[in-house]
Amino acid sequence: MQKTSTTKKVLIFAGIAILVFAAVFIGINLTRNVGMTEDEITKEDAGKQMTKLLDGISVIHVDARRAAISDDDILSDEEELPDISSYPFTVTGSGDINIEIFSSPEKAGEGTDGWLNEVAERFNAENITVNGKTASVSIRSVSSGLAVDYIKSGKYVPDALTPSNEFWGKMLEAGGVDLELKQEKIVGNVAGILLSKSKYNEILEKYGSVSMKVISECTANNELAMGYTNPFASSTGMNFLVSTLYSYDADDLLSEKAVAGFKKFQENVPLVSYNTIQMRKSAESGSLDAFVLEYQSYINDATLKNDYIFTPFGARHDNPMYAIDKLSSDKNEVLDKFCEYCLNESSQQLAEQYGFNQNKKYKSELPDDISGDKLLSAQKLYKANKDSGKPIIAVFVADTSGSMRGESINALQTSLINSMQYINKENYIGLVSYNSKVYINLPIAKFDLNQQSLFKGAVQDLDANGQTATYDAILVALDMVNKAMEEHPDAKPMIFLLSDGEQNTGWSLNDISTILGTYEVPIYSIGYNANIEALKRISEINEAATINADSDDIIYQLKNLFNSEM
Repeated sequence: MQKTSTTKKVLIFAGIAILVFAAVFIGINLTRNVGMTEDEITKEDAGKQMTKLLDGISVIHVDARRAAISDDDILSDEEELPDISSYPFTVTGSGDINIEIFSSPEKAGEGTDGWLNEVAERFNAENITVNGKTASVSIRSVSSGLAVDYIKSGKYVPDALTPSNEFWGKMLEAGGVDLELKQEKIVGNVAGILLSKSKYNEILEKYGSVSMKVISECTANNELAMGYTNPFASSTGMNFLVSTLYSYDADDLLSEKAVAGFKKFQENVPLVSYNTIQMRKSAESGSLDAFVLEYQSYINDATLKNDYIFTPFGARHDNPMYAIDKLSSDKNEVLDKFCEYCLNESSQQLAEQYGFNQNKKYKSELPDDISGDKLLSAQKLYKANKDSGKPIIAVFVADTSGSMRGESINALQTSLINSMQYINKENYIGLVSYNSKVYINLPIAKFDLNQQSLFKGAVQDLDANGQTATYDAILVALDMVNKAMEEHPDAKPMIFLLSDGEQNTGWSLNDISTILGTYEVPIYSIGYNANIEALKRISEINEAATINADSDDIIYQLKNLFNSEM
């Protein structure tokens, strides 16, 4: 009887234990993804899914060959730039004396960015004459950094330039270009930091004010997720870089104190964006508390005005006008007349309608005597210190399907080999290519001289044929990056996809999008005469940029991307 009772107790306890175990097991599985959206899973589950998908991919390891590194691989500044036809006129003048002006896009673009275009059209309709000849202007919308590169290289030199701020004129003068400042200001604007309202109030309560110095401190202390644009291309980004350096040393932006402060600041900057579009998307997703923008763009966007508070910083963006080289007396007179026309009452009233000429009382926080040499040095300082000693792990994923044959694959090879010079040597780089299959052309390794030699040989040996297994290749690259991150956990991971568009074999974007979102490795897509919408969908998963380029300008686009990111 005693034995039977004991047996019953054992069975009861065993049953309870089984029920408890089952409840715990079910509970863990039911709650493991609590707080995540339907598109998010744990890294453990993502890893299992990725392993399963990788098992279905045919991967071929290619023995990379060394190719001699030579100065002949490096294109000249002129050769890197696209033909000027990539930037057509926004206004075309037809006068006997016509002057061509490069203008920054916020005043020579479309819609609310078209003030200078409308002024130029009005000017051309006035039938103004100089020495009995009709006068006109033609406008090209060219970003300030790109305009400087055209002029410095001599590849294409307009008659005049109106960048967003004076920095670019100073840098041109430091580079030996003959400039004449015709007008310090043709229309007023200010650069600013947009802070979400909640973050603005939080900083105001803690620090008593919101300023460039406070924002630098908050970012360095990891209290603020701050984003800004590429200082090699963007006036606002360049202004922000200089202002940050001065916030650490008001006497010398290149001092040891300023550089040390910038390094600490940069450690906690989640994004230096290739362009404003990328930065805006990151802000919309909630991954940035603050980002930079000009007031004219801010005031014309109802959503931004509602969600963010604008804090001006740095040098004013007063859109100076420069004559380039020695203009003829007739052209000089036409340019003078156009500057006068920009400044007349009607044109300035129009400017206010476009969102310019606000913040009239704001004065620059920066010294007036910043030299062009110091500005150029600040760009180099940014390039050398932007990663604050943390390496980047990156895999280039090259589309070698049949549609890339000919001009596209040639452009890809030329652009990648030339761009090697813009990749910091402390980074870790690998190469994958794909058609119907996926090829690991170069495993990830530090980008020293040996790896550069192997990288060049691998790129030279790429050959285009077959179908397009884009997402298979991305998965293989992601797996390579993840394994490299185990060895270098402090590194910053990236993937660069170079393709002409959508896949037509292998796994789909739907199959891998959740995995990509979980691992959060940004995928920068570079389109060669591409179906750009397909590439955008890939890059938008983790808020990376998409570059839409033709074979002519991909070299310059990659240079800018790598200066910003690598």
